[in-house]
Amino acid sequence: MSENEALLTLDEAAQRYFVRQDDEALETVMNSAQKLIRYYAHLYGKGCDRDDLTQTGYLGLMKALKAFDQTKEASFATYASHCIMGEIRHLMRKQASFYRPGCIVELQGKVDRVMEEHLRDQGEVPSVAYIAEKLKVRESAISEVMKAGLVSFDEIDTSKIHSTEYESFRLPIEDRIVLANAFKKLSDLQKKVIQMLFFQDLSQQEVADQTGLTQKKVSRIKKESLERMGEELNDDVVEEPIDLKKLSGGRWVG
Repeated sequence: MSENEALLTLDEAAQRYFVRQDDEALETVMNSAQKLIRYYAHLYGKGCDRDDLTQTGYLGLMKALKAFDQTKEASFATYASHCIMGEIRHLMRKQASFYRPGCIVELQGKVDRVMEEHLRDQGEVPSVAYIAEKLKVRESAISEVMKAGLVSFDEIDTSKIHSTEYESFRLPIEDRIVLANAFKKLSDLQKKVIQMLFFQDLSQQEVADQTGLTQKKVSRIKKESLERMGEELNDDVVEEPIDLKKLSGGRWVG
């Protein structure tokens, strides 16, 4: 490969490949896409085998070369970026086997949307700093959040996951993680009762009717559950004291 070929952009390399259709032109495309593949592998593939991620990224690139419509006024680099990201995401979702709090799943989804919107509007991938700014979290949070599900949650450094701005009437991500982990320590029956009381907004008598428990038993389970979660919260530092009895809605639970 010549020095000039090494300097080709991905769009230029792809156009040459579409004309020549030979192995040398294909190699130039693959070399031009290396940086893009490494970017997605680094963002989405924490805790995964690097070779698997690279191969998956190149699979996305090959699919892009095969499916790209040259008659449309579109950038091949942008199209290939979507294909590479999609293949790596698919591998990550398939390999995810560890517990993730719901708030972490939500934040991962927001990262996906920021990526897609920036690609659509700007035609290039955003920096991690840009993603963090859009989501109002620290840059260090992005790396830790994207590992969740691929490694044990105990391996996630939750001290790096912090909001930079807080929304009114909404707990910051770090406090929601603490709550999610506290909720996880409850028994199945305790979780069910708490969900019905706080998420479905049922009365204690309605919970009793639906579960076959007495209203007195439901009240006792509620009290024991909140006390248990309170004990768990005492082991963690949160920005402000959290009144569990005032929590409603499902956003704080994993």
